[in-house]
Amino acid sequence: MDTARQASLHVVGHDAEFATFRRAAASGRLHHAWLLTGPEGIGKAPLAFRMGRSLLNGEDPAAPATRQITAGSHPDLLAIGRTFDEKRQKFRSEIVADEIRPINAFMHRTAAEGGWRVVIIDTAEAMNRNAANALLKILEEPPPRAILLLTCATPGMLLPTIRSRVRTLPVSPLSPADIHTVLARVAPETPPEELARVTPLAQGSPGRALSLLADTGGAISAVAHEAVRGMTMSRILDVADAIGRSEAGFGLLFTLLGSALAQASRQAAEPGLARSVKLADAWERVMLIRRQTEQFNLDKQEAIIEALSAAGSAHI
Repeated sequence: MDTARQASLHVVGHDAEFATFRRAAASGRLHHAWLLTGPEGIGKAPLAFRMGRSLLNGEDPAAPATRQITAGSHPDLLAIGRTFDEKRQKFRSEIVADEIRPINAFMHRTAAEGGWRVVIIDTAEAMNRNAANALLKILEEPPPRAILLLTCATPGMLLPTIRSRVRTLPVSPLSPADIHTVLARVAPETPPEELARVTPLAQGSPGRALSLLADTGGAISAVAHEAVRGMTMSRILDVADAIGRSEAGFGLLFTLLGSALAQASRQAAEPGLARSVKLADAWERVMLIRRQTEQFNLDKQEAIIEALSAAGSAHI
């Protein structure tokens, strides 16, 4: 989450969402838990850190609290997310109960600066059942001047009892101009033609835009759209062999394959509902294959073969 900490000093867009939070804080009736929802990669975590900064006097670049938050050393801010597995060299798929339980003690202790205690849980949908139940107990009896800020791309994966105890703040995708601004800042060496290619395809998500930049020239994107139209088994095996060995290529293919299926489903909704439903079913199957492969460290080439076949099945 170090990137989100840094980006929270210069959040691009989301002014309306931040203003909603500031008004609630100014009213003196700030809800104890907020759920920031929206598609992956649109900047929910930087916005959550910006909200936390506003409560901890950490918005002025010259302030000590600002530097502490950026460095991850502020005593009144606890940030939790998927941890990095050094052995496998990738982020773990779940947030477990042992990572959630310390929140209770943190929120009940006296704030070091005499103000708020802020907890940020990024990618809250990654909590497993035990972690979610541990969080639910904390939400049931929140202490004063303590706040939970959760980010979540798929709120339907959270327990209904958690959703009922938080205030939901929908976070909108960024405009193409804002996407261009973010890319110019974080990837300044990107050729103008690549910026022009990925900006309209990013769907308001800087994270998606950066993934698209990794697909130089759109080669993997072309493979994803080809899969939706239907591939021969020989072609599927060739693609799986070429991409399956790469951690980055695996994730990018699944991201773009999901987008291609979603786009095809929207386009098919007008001429025929049946095909749209088949494409939506294929999207769910592809997303499940990815989650299970990453969670259980399954064979990536086999997963790609299964996903490409599932994508093409809607074409039949």
